[in-house]
Amino acid sequence: QLQLVESGGGLVQPGGSLRLSCAASGFTSDYYGIGWFRQAPGKEREGVSSIGRYSGRTNYADSVKGRFTISRDYAKNTVYLQMNSLKPDDTAVYYCATVKTLSLDIQSAYYWGQGTQVTVSS
Repeated sequence: QLQLVESGGGLVQPGGSLRLSCAASGFTSDYYGIGWFRQAPGKEREGVSSIGRYSGRTNYADSVKGRFTISRDYAKNTVYLQMNSLKPDDTAVYYCATVKTLSLDIQSAYYWGQGTQVTVSS
């Protein structure tokens, strides 16, 4: 059965760091890449970063460039999101999803994990 499982969320102070993981299992068909998306209370879900499964090419939202780094462990079918210099505005539920393109367009996502909460607060 297809499954994406996120982990690594939590409470962190402004300026701190967290690393999120997205472990994929049970795929019976191929996928182009994995994207990270987030949704803050009262806001629409937005794309944060994406990475190609085979190419390793990456894409980032302007709001996280220079602070977040996406990477993958191909053998483990796991994608990571290293988040540094966190700000209160980064507070959201973070989701990973399989994507058809690296555009960060939510319409490109089709299999979703359950999400992990990230809270940035002093």
